[in-house]
Amino acid sequence: MTYVAKRTAGTAGAPLCLTFHGTGGSEDQFHGFAEQLLPGAHVTSPRGDVAEQGALRYFRRAAEGVYDMADLAQRSAAMAGFIAAEQATTTPAQTIGLGYSNGANILAAVAFEKPALVDTLVLMHPLIPWDPVPQPGLAGRRVLITAGERDPICPAHRTQALAEYLSAQGADVTTHWHPGGHEIAQSEVDAVAAFLRG
Repeated sequence: MTYVAKRTAGTAGAPLCLTFHGTGGSEDQFHGFAEQLLPGAHVTSPRGDVAEQGALRYFRRAAEGVYDMADLAQRSAAMAGFIAAEQATTTPAQTIGLGYSNGANILAAVAFEKPALVDTLVLMHPLIPWDPVPQPGLAGRRVLITAGERDPICPAHRTQALAEYLSAQGADVTTHWHPGGHEIAQSEVDAVAAFLRG
């Protein structure tokens, strides 16, 4: 599977950071942010290849919070192949994934199926409206989940359930909440920066 993607070449042996935009975003949404946070890293930002009323996404859905699970499975497998191909090109010391909203959801879905692909995950406002099966391969993965306490798209109880699931698999999970909704707050940006630099 090939995606339109923005790429910044890093130094030899540097981490590979993949960024995944939210619905209606593009490969530019977080590319520069990753470059700033991780100087010298390889940065790859694929563009979602599903259009929903003109807004780009990574998989189809029937309605808000109602996913086309067959399409998600197919596109998660395709994204896993894309990530593996990027790793083969860059041979990174570690792989970091950063996604927001729909981008966080495709990143999480890949991690549930192929946990060895991504070492560190930043999931900003994810919504996983199903119960993932146990995945022991997630043990030891570093995960940051950021969310809004009043997010109308990603209910807090679903965010909490995802954090508890990941912790139960042995992942090293950090959560950051802000008092707002689905928007990205400055405190979140600071939390992501501290997490990745730590």
